[in-house]
Amino acid sequence: MSLKRRQFLGLSALGGLVLATGSQILTHMTSRGKDDDAIASSVSSVSSPLPPQPQPSADEPEARFASVADSGTGAEGQYAVARAMAQYHLSNPYPLVVLAGDNIYNKGEIEKVEAVFERPYEPLLDLGVRFYAALGNHDVRTENGDRQVEYPGFNMQGRYYTFRQGDVQFFTLDTNLYYVRNTANNPPGDAQLAWLQEELSRSDAPWKVVFGHHQIYSSGHYGVNRAFVEKFVPLFKQYRVQLYINGHDHHYERSKSIDGTTYLICGGGGARIRPVEQAEFSAYAESRLSFAAYEVYRDRIVIRGVGTDGQVFDEGVVLV
Repeated sequence: MSLKRRQFLGLSALGGLVLATGSQILTHMTSRGKDDDAIASSVSSVSSPLPPQPQPSADEPEARFASVADSGTGAEGQYAVARAMAQYHLSNPYPLVVLAGDNIYNKGEIEKVEAVFERPYEPLLDLGVRFYAALGNHDVRTENGDRQVEYPGFNMQGRYYTFRQGDVQFFTLDTNLYYVRNTANNPPGDAQLAWLQEELSRSDAPWKVVFGHHQIYSSGHYGVNRAFVEKFVPLFKQYRVQLYINGHDHHYERSKSIDGTTYLICGGGGARIRPVEQAEFSAYAESRLSFAAYEVYRDRIVIRGVGTDGQVFDEGVVLV
């Protein structure tokens, strides 16, 4: 099924959920990636609302979504996570996936998108699940990531943008902007920061979720990003951002609440896993291929870490 056709599939396609089995996932292709610095530029954007969701019953979540990052290898690790995501969807259907960067290894070449995105996630795409992408450091190595921004399957309305699902508003960042020399063609990251502050200040959503590729708090390879702590933590506190989602570090980690914000790393999407040791600010950390699933209620968001065996290995709660 072509991607263009998938774009016309609505959430009504969930009725055919049981037809999406593991057999829809094709055999893998192999590639590997290494993390390093990258370049990017910024473009302002507009909101992109999702289709209306069915009204939940009293004991059901008001919304669901999933997240994964550092996934675009086309190797068996990515397929294993994709199979787990499709299996989880059978009993916990979610309409969207936050794709937190390094979507196409090794250099963001859009020519690989079929092998590292369309094929692994075909069962979910065929059901109308939408992926909303942020740019990772690998993604901007080719044409500064412009082709990924234009690619319909990533649903990007710019290098940074916002969209809403019911009571949850998502704010997508291009965190690469803070690692490059600013030029006329690469507006400074402060422009993005001003955009984020403006969008957060005008939002009336009870739940505010920010996601980007680079870590802020991490117990893993890259550690705590002190520059990002200074830039973002006060802003998150001021506007009551309850959740920040990222990749870059190749492990799963859920932080304790830090000034009202939980930091969730979901970098086990398919690239080489790295070791992690739990820090004082961490509620749970583990080196394993995995994705994160979220259930949104009026008073809480339940976060679950799900492994390639389909089992939930971590569960935590974010309070409004």
